[in-house]
Amino acid sequence: MEKIILASSSPRRSELLSRAGIPFTVMPSDVDESKVNLTGTPEMKAEYLAYLKASDVARKVESGIVLGADTIVVCDDEIFGKPCDEADALRMLKRLNGREHIVITGVALIDASGKKESVGHETTQVRFSTLKDKEIMAYIKTGEPFGKAGAYAIQERGSLMVESINGCFSNVVGLPIRKLVKMLGDFGIMVLE
Repeated sequence: MEKIILASSSPRRSELLSRAGIPFTVMPSDVDESKVNLTGTPEMKAEYLAYLKASDVARKVESGIVLGADTIVVCDDEIFGKPCDEADALRMLKRLNGREHIVITGVALIDASGKKESVGHETTQVRFSTLKDKEIMAYIKTGEPFGKAGAYAIQERGSLMVESINGCFSNVVGLPIRKLVKMLGDFGIMVLE
């Protein structure tokens, strides 16, 4: 199997790949997302950031398939990235409270030898339960919202706030595994052999 290089330091993405039995190495991208000027739909933005991350790492290696990913949360056409502080996390979680939102993960694969590139995305609908302010504040005090798009982690205590999902669970965690397996198949990498 061709070497897969994850262009991310996300422990969630590493765990998802490991659980799926996909061998990989980690080489985080140096892309500063805060300095990227994004235009277009949320799906285009997620795909573009995933591509930037993958291409940054692909330039630094001679061979391998580089995997870049970017996850965003969208509610009322507003993109929720990672909260910068408690007030920002509170703002996001109050907006999501009792409502439906979408989680989009852009996925990019780049063959470092220059033979092939592929970019796509997965979308999952998530509905939050209606929470009391004190429940939201208690969740923020755990520290879990920080470093997570939309200020929650569905695979951890954040699952207590989620009423339902429609679509790919691993996408909400940060990497749509089934979509990735299909994309790897297009590169001739068969995960289920």
